[in-house]
Amino acid sequence: MIDASGTWGSPSPVGADGLPAIGERAAADKISYRVPDLTDADNVVRYAGRQVAVLGSGHSALTALVAFAGFAQTHPGTRVRWVLRRGAVGNAFGGGESDQLAARGALGQRAQVAVDAGHVEVVTGFRTSDIERAGDRLVLVSDDGRRLDAVDEVVAVTGFRPDLSWLSEVRLDLDARLQAPVALAPLIDPNVHSCGTVYPHGVKELTHSEAGVFLVGMKSYGRAPTFLALTGYEQVRSVVAAIAGDHQAAERVDLILPETGVCGGAGLFDEPVSDAGAGGCCGVPAPVELTLTASPRD
Repeated sequence: MIDASGTWGSPSPVGADGLPAIGERAAADKISYRVPDLTDADNVVRYAGRQVAVLGSGHSALTALVAFAGFAQTHPGTRVRWVLRRGAVGNAFGGGESDQLAARGALGQRAQVAVDAGHVEVVTGFRTSDIERAGDRLVLVSDDGRRLDAVDEVVAVTGFRPDLSWLSEVRLDLDARLQAPVALAPLIDPNVHSCGTVYPHGVKELTHSEAGVFLVGMKSYGRAPTFLALTGYEQVRSVVAAIAGDHQAAERVDLILPETGVCGGAGLFDEPVSDAGAGGCCGVPAPVELTLTASPRD
């Protein structure tokens, strides 16, 4: 069995510790866990002229910021507040020109322009513990007691997690923290790896105690935010080769990923980020070329 069902249906909550904030479920009508399509007529009515809080620091959050910044220019009165758990914006804008995926780097640059131009208010070091109703608006309260001014809508793009409920009778070997296969988890830990520094992997790292069961694609990454589609394609090729009995092809990993220019996950760094120029994990790494056995694809 190959489970490639992804994580789209299981968004992470607003609450900072993996659990819904107090009052979050009661405020569900005012919270979107997706990047809204601001060309949709219903969403135009919902967000135009409103105050919106965007929570998250990943690429989905940057996409939302860019979209709302443009939306605000054609819909006066729309105001955007970017709420981050981390203590500083730091490297949230990504690698910019150092990103080997040009579109991803450009997204971060556009988001930074929107922030620098004053189109987006930034709140850092805010770990939401409560969501309170204030009439038809919402007030976010942090675990240190800070209260933000009321907003009309919340867009929570704080990541996703796999839905494992229907696999409860299957013997899965999952890392307790990342909910990824135990052999894969150390390779994708967002505290250490960016999308481009994850070691190439295949059927060996995706095998579970239950014979013939494989989680692939975004679901294999559990709660880690560093997945790229190229990784999923290679996972599937390797797993299918193993199922077909071609173990030589299954063990071969043909994959070179583009570097992000930064590393680190969404919301995992709560303290101010040190100077990137000082090196270390979150600086701009030198390009690394992976030397792999080159063989034709089957």
